Amino acid sequence: MEHIVTVQDAVTAFADFMEPTNAELDAIETEMPVILADVDLLDAHITTLDRTPTELDARRIRRARRRALAARVALVNRTAGASLPGGAA
Repeated sequence: MEHIVTVQDAVTAFADFMEPTNAELDAIETEMPVILADVDLLDAHITTLDRTPTELDARRIRRARRRALAARVALVNRTAGASLPGGAA
């Protein structure tokens, strides 16, 4: 007869210290507009995978690409402003 060995150690080995820190959660929160804009861009591309893109699809992709770029620029400007002392000259 074989004994069933518990995997308690393997399951709980990653419990507490594997959770994201507050700094990591704040970083995710800061990057969330970029993440959402990238998801919208990906969704726009996915809708055109199984068909020929129409003019409406092309406009949707262009708008999503502009929103993703604007979100990235806003994130870079926000983080650059927060890390540079003093401000603009």
